[in-house]
Parts: sequence; structure tokens; C-alpha cells
Amino acid sequence: MTPAARIAAAIEVLSDIDARRRPAADALKDWGLSHRFAGSKDRAAIASLVYDALRRKASAAWIMGEGTPRAVMLGMLRLQRGLDADAVAKLFSGERFAPEPLSEAERDRLSKGTLDGAPAAAAGDFPEWIQPSLERLLGEDLVAEMQALTARAPVDLRVNTLRAASRERAHDALPHLGAVETPHSPLGLRILPGEDGRGPAIQAEPEFLKGWIEIQDEGSQLAALLTAVRPGEQVVDLCAGGGGKTLALAAMMDNHGQIYATDNDARRLAPIHERLARAGVRNVQVRTPRGGADPVADLDGRIDCVLVDAPCTGVGTWRRNPDAKWRLRPGSLEVRRREQQAVLDRAAGLVRPGGRIVYVTCSILPEENDEALAAFLARREGFSALSRGEVLAGAGMRDLEAALRPTALGWQMTPLRTGTDGFYVAVLLRSS
Repeated sequence: MTPAARIAAAIEVLSDIDARRRPAADALKDWGLSHRFAGSKDRAAIASLVYDALRRKASAAWIMGEGTPRAVMLGMLRLQRGLDADAVAKLFSGERFAPEPLSEAERDRLSKGTLDGAPAAAAGDFPEWIQPSLERLLGEDLVAEMQALTARAPVDLRVNTLRAASRERAHDALPHLGAVETPHSPLGLRILPGEDGRGPAIQAEPEFLKGWIEIQDEGSQLAALLTAVRPGEQVVDLCAGGGGKTLALAAMMDNHGQIYATDNDARRLAPIHERLARAGVRNVQVRTPRGGADPVADLDGRIDCVLVDAPCTGVGTWRRNPDAKWRLRPGSLEVRRREQQAVLDRAAGLVRPGGRIVYVTCSILPEENDEALAAFLARREGFSALSRGEVLAGAGMRDLEAALRPTALGWQMTPLRTGTDGFYVAVLLRSS
């Protein structure tokens, strides 16, 4: 397919997403099934165009003066891909399989349109209804922070010290990937996104198959490190899902002590078993819920550290899931807040006196972070938030302080400040 034909296909997919209000991945899959002539490179290029358009949906609509799929694509090519009006006109030629030629109004918008005077939600490409929440956290940095969430995310790798001796050894084994060391995590390697938006096939690499590396955003790596778990401790990963942080904790504990990995959705736990075996992890018990019974009921009051990787809206992952921002609704935020309170209450029953709850989300909304913890502390006696300095000191990561955004009860990571997804971390201590 020609570049112009790929753009036409991407506009078709965007139209399907708009009409049926469906996830981008589903629309792209259906397009591929009905256009089997398109090769893998064509499908990848079309997906990249679609996701870039969704990243810049509001700002592209602002400069083009309308929000149709065609207008959003045009605006994205200008804002995200850096094409001028002449370059765009060559792609929108109306020739075979190419989109219809530019109108005079479209060319004028492409030539003269700017984000000057655009409201914050348009300039920062986010739903207007969450602006008050974002302003409470970000203040004057609102637009700059949200614009950073429109960029493509890199592929971050965590070096598994249970298999590879060091980050340097893993790096030297993967010279063809062009990886660089992550700036904050001592275990991370980063592969920057290519021009076509495609990443390398990490899961086919021999080092991945041998368990030397795992795909994990640097922010998630830092969240695991800030738990400060130690060999010999008793740990519960209460929302373990596929096991990314479980694996990181096991390596930090050097396979000594015990981690109990569980999740209220048994289906989410399915991948963890193969991942544990590949990574050489031997100190994890997977507790799969069955028949409505609490799989960790026997652990109440015994646990040194409970990791609560809480269910959340995922606002901090919009670099990777740009279509999710336009499907977010107030009702879904309320559902997540109730789930967060429930899982915090369950964690409170597990942790021993003197133990800690490490609360993590991949959100930047205060309702899911500081405010969720404040509500918990207001109704549960015997818990207090560790100071931010104590958290960093306990993890041996004082150098990280300059990069993190402090909040009332914890730390916030963002793409602008830390170059990571938007992770929140706070630590609660149980005194009695």
C-alpha cells in the first residue's frame, strides 16, 4: 500500500471507532480481517496513524475547526508528524486509493492554524470533564504535562537479576536493539519508538525467552523498587494481574521469603505461571480465587508488605492507550474509586502491626490517589502515611526526589517529569 492509501485506510478505521464507539484495537483487527491484501507493515503503519490521530484528537480538531475523522487525521499530520500543507496535499491527492484532495479551507487551516488561544482540554488533548481534577495536581503545568501524555511511549525493559548478572550484561547481549539505560531505574533499558511507531519483537529475543528481561515501564519498575521489600519478608501482591510487579519483587528478594500473588479476577492471573517459570522465580505462591472464597484469608495480620496495585482509570498510561482517554466517563471513575476502597480495606486486614501497605496506581487523578488514601485513613485507625523522605530513604533512592512530583501523601510520576507512565506511589504504615 502507498502512504496515501494507508492514510485513507486509517481514516476509515477512525470512522468505524467513532460510529461504533469501540476500542481502536477491535476496529483495527476487523479492518485487517476484511482487507487481507494488506501486509504486516501496512497494518502496523495504519495502526500507528490511528493511534497518533487519537493522541491528538482534540488539538487536531481545534486547528482544523472540526472533529471529523478526516479533519483529525489532517490535524495530526501537522501536529504529530510535522508535515506542512504542501506535504499533506501530496498525500491527499485524490488519486487511486488516496483521500480526496484538500479543500481551500483545509489548506488554509493547515497553513495558519495554531493552538494559540485553545482551551486547555484541546491544547492538552484530554476530556474536558477531568480538567478540575488535573488542575488540582498539575496546576500551571497542566497543558505541558498532558501534552507529554500524547507522545509515543518507549519500550522499557527490566533486567531480571535472577537470570542476568547485571544490566550491563543484558545490554551488551542486545546491541541490535539500540537500547539505552533508563535514567532512574538501575534495572531498566529503554528502546525509543521508531518513526513508524513499531517496536522490536522483544518476546522473540533469546534473552527474553531465557528470562533475562521483562517488558516493564520504568515507572512500574520504580514503583516496585519503592516497596523496599527485603529477602525473608512475607509479601502479598493483592492485585497481581499478569505478574509484572510480582516478578520484580521476587528479584528484589532474591527468591528468599514468600510472595503471595492473587487477584480478584482469576483470568488476569493466567499468564503469571509461565512468566514465573521463565524468570526463575521460586518464592511465589499464586493464590487463585475459587468459588467466592478469599484466597488469602489465612494470611490476615501476618504480612510485612501488601502491594496494592489498585484498579484505576489508567489515565497515566494514555501514551500507550490513547483511545482510552476518549472512552473514559465519570461513571467509570466512580466504579474505580469504590474498588480502590475495597482493596485498601482488604489490605488493612492482611498487614501486621509494623508492616506497610504500598499503594500504587497508573493514574494522575487525585481522586484515585491522595484522596483515596485520605478517605481510607479517615475511616481506619492505626495507619499513617510514611513521609516521602522516609519512602525514598527506605528504598535507597534519595536521588529520585528531584524527578518526582510530590503530593500530600505520596509521589507522582509523569511523562514530563520522569519520562515514565503516570504512576502514583504512597506507603502506609500500620502502627497497631
